Amino acid sequence: MSKKKFFKLSVIIPCFNEKKTIEKIINKILLSLKNNNLQNYEIIIVDDCSKDGSREILKSKLENNNNIQVYFHNRNKGKGAAIKTAKKYITGDIVIIQDADLEYDPYDYAKLILPIINNEYKVVYGSRVLNKKRYNVKGFSSKFRIFANHILTIISNFLNDQKLTDAHTCYKIFDKKIFDQIELEEDDFCFCPEVTSKISKLGLKIFEVPINYNGRKYSEGKKISTIDGFKALKALIKYS
Repeated sequence: MSKKKFFKLSVIIPCFNEKKTIEKIINKILLSLKNNNLQNYEIIIVDDCSKDGSREILKSKLENNNNIQVYFHNRNKGKGAAIKTAKKYITGDIVIIQDADLEYDPYDYAKLILPIINNEYKVVYGSRVLNKKRYNVKGFSSKFRIFANHILTIISNFLNDQKLTDAHTCYKIFDKKIFDQIELEEDDFCFCPEVTSKISKLGLKIFEVPINYNGRKYSEGKKISTIDGFKALKALIKYS
């Protein structure tokens, strides 16, 4: 990965009520970047009007770090809205979307950015199910969630002419020039189907890389719900 030193990595973290994990995930990101010799980076955190103390943690401990930018919404708008806010401040060459919990592992960054560094692909998704038995995937909170994700991915592939195994993964990695071309509209979790559809309309194929995944339960703070699945289906139809 000798070429990686010439790239700047931008990590976007939407945060809403993640007091228990926000510091931990940032520390994991920083350690991963250090271990993979990714020295040129920025972390852009957008707090989406948290009420659990996350904002106070970000204000007191992170605002003064030169490589970390923190922005605050004055009302809760949704994950997509947080990404739209962060998008205004990106200065890197490669963009990674990272959740503020601990479900996704930043140690996967090195293999996720490699196809873009090597100019093989412009967009890479980290798949939670690639090369795994479909309904025996560790990390998902239930087999129903695996099934729903599978069905939505099939529909997404059909509408967008892709061959993905996990269209609604958090880990979406973009060449910034491509990300700049996407005019984002959705404010909630529909960011995922929207961005996949709009990438596909550009005629780009999305490359998948298998990743680690340690899903949490709703009792542990998971936020996406069944209604978001129906919203995703509506967004797929709208943008495809």
